[in-house]
Amino acid sequence: MTIREQLEADEARRLSPLAVQSAKSRGRERPLESCPLRTAFQRDRDRIIHCKSFRRLKFKTQVFLSPEGDHYRTRLTHTLEVAQVARTLARALRLNEDLAEAIALGHDLGHTPFGHIGERSLDELMPEGFRHNEQSLRVVDMLENDGAGLNLTWEVRDGILCHSGRQFPATLEGQCVRRADRIAYLNHDLDDALRGGILKPFELPADCLKILGKTHGERINTMILDIVENSMDKPELSMSPLVQSAMDGLRDFMFERVYRDSWRAAEEARCDHVMKGLFDYYMHHPGEMPEEFVLIGYRDGSACGVCDYLSCMTDRYAVRTYQQLFIPASFPVS
Repeated sequence: MTIREQLEADEARRLSPLAVQSAKSRGRERPLESCPLRTAFQRDRDRIIHCKSFRRLKFKTQVFLSPEGDHYRTRLTHTLEVAQVARTLARALRLNEDLAEAIALGHDLGHTPFGHIGERSLDELMPEGFRHNEQSLRVVDMLENDGAGLNLTWEVRDGILCHSGRQFPATLEGQCVRRADRIAYLNHDLDDALRGGILKPFELPADCLKILGKTHGERINTMILDIVENSMDKPELSMSPLVQSAMDGLRDFMFERVYRDSWRAAEEARCDHVMKGLFDYYMHHPGEMPEEFVLIGYRDGSACGVCDYLSCMTDRYAVRTYQQLFIPASFPVS
């Protein structure tokens, strides 16, 4: 037996009947010769980690725009925290940890610069709207690897597409990522808001913290334990009504005081201005984009090519490009 076959046999013995076994994946659009060392989902994980879109996540905003401190989250650290929570859930529930990890690592590859501000800008500009989960799937299917995509398994692609929005994941591993995404962002965004002085400890909702915990670690632990206790050997992940209500209350608080509060308004307007200025410029000058996006524009329409180009940008690249296009450069006067 190869090492991969031994791993697949171990999955068959160890995992829950509700888990997805690597050997029973629905496969890839383009069949690949099996790897002697890695299962299909381990291979997907590695393909995602080594792709350009994954590397760009370190320079994409989570919540705080261009933070000066070294300890604020980025889209990359968010992704790693989601992967950690998803793996913990999957391991405890005897699900396929490799599948959950691969989905988590790929779930935000299509996120725009400036976080959800950039997403909202493109949603207003695109005739059919823009949703980052759909763009993440487009990245792994069409934009990576010089247009060939990463050729991921069906289960990983489904989990990436359905980690947010109305569509629900087809696998329990995908549900782990969907739950982990919310657990991670609520807790680390709260942590960053406290560090940044946006919130004070005495302002936090006491009724929610009484149930979830007073510290960052306690809250994450409470949420994970509650999901495990209420989801073991069940076809759908769930929380107890008490913890779910407290988590929803914390989320409402975060939307009111952090995600939608007036402290962000000025910066959001600037980011929106940059995104819309770049979109308008490249719609009128599509030939100035990199060749791969020019070709997408020919094939799928100019707006699609421009949207793909802008959504791939990091925050700093978008700002630098805007400055080069619209801000006069200084020049020496003799």
